[in-house]
Amino acid sequence: MKTVLALLFFLLLALAAGAETIRVAAYNVENYLDAPTESRARVKSDGAKKKIRESIRAINPDVLALEEMGTTNALLELRASLKDEGCDFPFWEHVSGFDTNIHVAVLSKLPIVARHPHTEENFLLDGKRFRVSRGFAEVEIQATTNFNFTLIAAHLKSRRPVPQADEGELRLQEAKVLRGIIDKKLAKDANARLVVLGDFNDLKNSEPVKALIGRGKTKLTDTRPAERNGDNAPNENSRYEPRNITWTHYYGVEDSYSRIDYILLSHALTAHWLKAETYVLAIPNWSVGSDHRPITAAFSVGGN
Repeated sequence: MKTVLALLFFLLLALAAGAETIRVAAYNVENYLDAPTESRARVKSDGAKKKIRESIRAINPDVLALEEMGTTNALLELRASLKDEGCDFPFWEHVSGFDTNIHVAVLSKLPIVARHPHTEENFLLDGKRFRVSRGFAEVEIQATTNFNFTLIAAHLKSRRPVPQADEGELRLQEAKVLRGIIDKKLAKDANARLVVLGDFNDLKNSEPVKALIGRGKTKLTDTRPAERNGDNAPNENSRYEPRNITWTHYYGVEDSYSRIDYILLSHALTAHWLKAETYVLAIPNWSVGSDHRPITAAFSVGGN
């Protein structure tokens, strides 16, 4: 019996030694503009840029999805500034959708081996045709020789009212379009490794987020990043999640804090998820950089 236990122990050590951990993150960088636009007049200050870089370096992700990024030049400025500070992202993607002011982007330390930007997706609402405002960034990442995964980054319609249609309905329709993209990928390959992340601009029990998470065999896992502050007690009501701190966004109009940024996983990728290494970054003066806090999740990818 002792011999068997010893063999199991050394096998576990060998597996651990061969494991490789990668980290993905999502961060709405709140109007990271290098020049004013027709609807957004404020350029990102040097102090705000510095705090954003501090937050990114603190997480040190291998792949980073960005929302509210400005032009390609703004993305490349951030990328170059991070490289000067020892955080190099050789690979990048920038998606321009219907909204010409802010964009979705991806920075990656790992090779991007395929790109499928979604910039023309549209839907019908109350007899009117609408395009998905920011589009969706879809990239395939090569984590190791034998481990690839697909990352889809999104920034759904904000809660700010617009004259064209109800903002909640617009957000729901955008979520349904994105869910359609997810369903097509899972129908083609039920074992596809997918991470869907970004600013969904709504709460977990909202119709848009429920539509994205889905149900049944293709339901996505909500990683629910939380502050690493020592909270680990379960909720007394077993129907609900623990009461640890998960908010990602401060909304000044309501003076409220809420969780509207998400990292969702397909079943195949959930098997590699490191829950203990998944969190919301909490650092002093986080709001200097953005009205959002970055979230991150880690995965063990060795030997698969």
